[in-house]
Amino acid sequence: MLDSLLSLGGLVLLRDSVEWEGRSLLKALVKKSALWLVYHDFFRDPLNWSKTEEALPGGPLGALRAICKRTDPGPVTIALDSLSWLLLHLPCTTLCQALHAVSHQDSCPGDSSPVGKVSVLGLLHEELHGPGPVGALSSLAQTEVTLGGTKGQASAHILCRRPRQRPTDQTQWFSILPDFSLDLQEGPSVESQPCSDPHIPPVDPTTHLTFNLHLSKKEREARDSLILPFQFSSEKQQALLRPRPGQATSHIFYEPDAYDDLDQEDPDDDLDI
Repeated sequence: MLDSLLSLGGLVLLRDSVEWEGRSLLKALVKKSALWLVYHDFFRDPLNWSKTEEALPGGPLGALRAICKRTDPGPVTIALDSLSWLLLHLPCTTLCQALHAVSHQDSCPGDSSPVGKVSVLGLLHEELHGPGPVGALSSLAQTEVTLGGTKGQASAHILCRRPRQRPTDQTQWFSILPDFSLDLQEGPSVESQPCSDPHIPPVDPTTHLTFNLHLSKKEREARDSLILPFQFSSEKQQALLRPRPGQATSHIFYEPDAYDDLDQEDPDDDLDI
């Protein structure tokens, strides 16, 4: 699936990090899909001060808007290296509107001439931005590729969103050859995972505890025969109902007070209700 990302169309967001760079994968995808290449260098003269013939008026956004005005019916792939550079120089809303206009329109506004499918491949260094811009670009993308890996082997977690379909995701392991060819690989084998040494005894985590987790047979019998204070057993019930011989019985003597209300017909007479 990794080698056919650009055939799906729309915005493909390539998210890398300091540990796992994505420029090599960007070049490999461009090499695999491009039949001919038009290169615009906005790093050397981003504001077009030199007024060269190759520079487009309007800078990077002018180059993106020029895609909408093309008349070539063939498919086009736009590789942006990188979206992070554009986010640092342009408002996030302006960039998102331009990307949406390029990746979602099949023809120019007011122009009925059909054009081919447009795929936008953007490299994003997500550690340079906050959650707001990253979330905005993530919601705009039809495909997200998050780079990672383990033990020196790179992986790409691919999340695809399509209209009227459930999102699909998968992890693809790969490597980039010196000529920027894409080499798809299997995941890490079981043999490469660290295994325990059979000569080293396993460590028991309960050896240095200050309490005992196991009970002996005698301790278990003592626990089962113990009657807790809150348990109302039949022995306690008989002891309460039948006093034992020689046990002194108790009596309650009550002498009415002057303020006691003994009127049974109106017990609330003293409340002045």
